[in-house]
Amino acid sequence: MAGGTWSKAEKPVLPGLYMNFQAAAASAIQPGSRGTVAVLVKSNWGPERQFVEIGSEAAIGRIFSNERAGEGANGATAYDSLYLALLGGPKKLLAYRVADDTSAAAVLALKSGESEALRLTALYTGSRGNGFRVSVQPSVSNENARELRFYEGSKLLRVFAAEDGSAGALAAAINEDADNIWIKAEATVPAAVPSQVSGAAFAGGASGSGGLANADYIAAQAALEGADFDVLALDFAADSALLQSFAAFVKRLRGEGRGVTLVVGGSSAEDTAIAAPSTASARSASLNHEGIVNVGTGVKLGGVSYSSAQTGAYVAGLIAGQRLNESTTYHAAPFDDVTRRWNRSEQETAMKNGVFLLFHDGRQVKTLRGINSLTTPGAGQNNAWKKIRSVRVMDAIRSDLQRTAEDAYIGKVNNTEEGRLALIGAMKEYLALLAQSGVIEADGFDVILDPAYYGDAPVVKPEADQVFLQWNVKLSDVMEQLFGTFYVQ
Repeated sequence: MAGGTWSKAEKPVLPGLYMNFQAAAASAIQPGSRGTVAVLVKSNWGPERQFVEIGSEAAIGRIFSNERAGEGANGATAYDSLYLALLGGPKKLLAYRVADDTSAAAVLALKSGESEALRLTALYTGSRGNGFRVSVQPSVSNENARELRFYEGSKLLRVFAAEDGSAGALAAAINEDADNIWIKAEATVPAAVPSQVSGAAFAGGASGSGGLANADYIAAQAALEGADFDVLALDFAADSALLQSFAAFVKRLRGEGRGVTLVVGGSSAEDTAIAAPSTASARSASLNHEGIVNVGTGVKLGGVSYSSAQTGAYVAGLIAGQRLNESTTYHAAPFDDVTRRWNRSEQETAMKNGVFLLFHDGRQVKTLRGINSLTTPGAGQNNAWKKIRSVRVMDAIRSDLQRTAEDAYIGKVNNTEEGRLALIGAMKEYLALLAQSGVIEADGFDVILDPAYYGDAPVVKPEADQVFLQWNVKLSDVMEQLFGTFYVQ
C-alpha cells in the first residue's frame, strides 16, 4: 500500500493517503491495536532466515533451544531474547534466526555392510544436531523388523519401526511421523537392511553464528521489510556502523508510512562502567529519532544478568503490548534488580539525553520514563515527539486512516463536495472513539479541509483527484510529574 509523508514541492506519484504530523496536529486510533514484536536472534537449532511466531516460553525451547546466551555454543541468544520479549507482553512475537553461510545440518550415514543404506539429516542447521544419537536393532517381536531409536544425548526421543527392516521402510516411518521434529531420512538403497549400531553420532552440524558480521544482520533488513511488525529489537549490542544502518532502515520505513520502532542498547561492560551515563547519552545523540528507543540499563533476573541491548527485547515487548492510552512511564518490571543503579543526577541527565532507563526504587524495578532517543526535535516537531506514547498514537492514526482510506475511499468515492464531507465525517467519528478511550482530548479535535487549498482564495488549487485535509487534535498524556505545596499551620 502507498502512503507516507508528502511535501508541497514534490507530491507523491502513487495513489494513497499521505500525512504530515505537525506540532499542532496529531491524532490516534483505538488502543491496543499495535502489538507485534520482531527480534533478530542467533541459535544452534531452528528455522533460519525466516520469521517464526513464538507464543510461549515452551515454544522457544521446542522451536529453537533452551540454551542461554554465553552458555550455548557460539553464543546462542534465542532463548534469552525471546523470553525477555515475552515478559514485556506483546500481542505477537516473531523470531528471525540470523545465520551466515557456514551453517550446516548434522548428518549420519547408516550402512548395510560396507555400503550406505540410509542417510539421516537434522531438520535444521546448527550444532545441536551433533548431540543426536541413533541405535538400530532388531525388533523384540520380529527379528526381521528393525527399530531405530533416536536419542539426544542420553534421552530417548523417538522410536521408528520398519516391519521388513529395510532402509526404505525406515525412511518412510521417519518422514511420515507428524511428531518427528528432529530429523529427515533418505534411503540411498531402499531394499537394504541397515546394520545394527549402538549410539551412532550425527556430525557436521554448524550454527552459522560464530562468525556473523554486520552484513548478515543488514541482509535481514530485506526480510524485515516484507514482514508485518511494529517494534524491532536486536539480540546484541551493535557497533556504531550497524546501529546507523538499522537507524536509516527504520527512518526510511517510517517515511514510507510504516510506524515501526527500533529498540537498541549497549553491552554489559558499557552498562556497568563509570562512564555508562555518558556512553548511553552519546548513543542517543547519534540516533536522535522518535522511532528509536535507546535502553541504558541492564537488568538481573533469577541470578542472570542481561545487558541493556538484551533488555531491549523486554522494552520492545512492553511497548508493543501496551494500549494506546497507557504509558511505559513507571511501569513495574519483573526483574530483581538493575546491573547498575544510576544516581539522581545521572537519571536527570538521561532524561534530557533521550535514554530509556530502568531503576530500582528500593522495592522493585520500574521503568523511569517512556521516552525515545529524540533529543533535538526537527522541523514541525515539539517535545511530544520525545514520548513513546505520543509517537505510537501518531503512528496508529497514520496506519489506520491509511488503511480505511484505501479500503473505502481511494478510487471508490467521487471527489465532490459531498464525497469530501463524507470522508471528513467518517474521520470525525473515528476521532470521537479515540476521545472516549482517553487517547486524545475530548474537547479539542476536528477535521477540516485545509484552508491553504480551499476557500475563496486558496494558495494552491488541488488537482481533480486530490484532497487536502487538516486534523486538529490535542493528545492526552499520563501524569508524570506531580507538584504540591505543603502548608504547616
